[in-house]
Amino acid sequence: MKLVLATRNEGKIREIKDFLSDIKGLEILSLLDFDNIPDIKEVGSSFEENAYIKAYEVAKFTGLPTLADDSGLEVDALGGKPGVKSARFGGEHISDEERNRKLLSLISNIPQEERTARFRCVMVFVVPPDFEKFVTEGVCEGLIIDKPKGKKGFGYDPIFYIPKLGKTMAELSVEEKNKISHRGKALSKMKEVIRELFSL
Repeated sequence: MKLVLATRNEGKIREIKDFLSDIKGLEILSLLDFDNIPDIKEVGSSFEENAYIKAYEVAKFTGLPTLADDSGLEVDALGGKPGVKSARFGGEHISDEERNRKLLSLISNIPQEERTARFRCVMVFVVPPDFEKFVTEGVCEGLIIDKPKGKKGFGYDPIFYIPKLGKTMAELSVEEKNKISHRGKALSKMKEVIRELFSL
């Protein structure tokens, strides 16, 4: 049984492969395993729309069941931004560090306790030939801290602090992160969908 992850993000691929590794008989591919998949524009206005666009286009191209996610950071003090624009926040080609600095500069005058935020992840699984769609969602609540901490993870992980753990997302091991993260929660639900669909 082959499944394609509609991403080239190596951090994301590693996390998802690790999470699904106990499903026997499942071979997990990603966009890195295909040479000629065209770039897919994420033009949706919601996480679900963007995830569906990616999953549908890759499933159509490869003829294989495809799992896509769209996730982002919602900062309450910024009215829920960067939200669906999280990956492109501050510019298309800037680094994670620059993106984090940009975000911190926008909330520099806001007290720590009012910097509530959450990571939200929506996963969409599309299965050819009927292109049936399955959707799951996960949320992880936290606070935005002043300075990045931790070297693990990617994106906004170093500035996203989880009070109940006393750590940022970037200080967690893959195992710890998968238990509490937005992606881990959405994946946990999707894992059951995959098991049931394919009797794995």
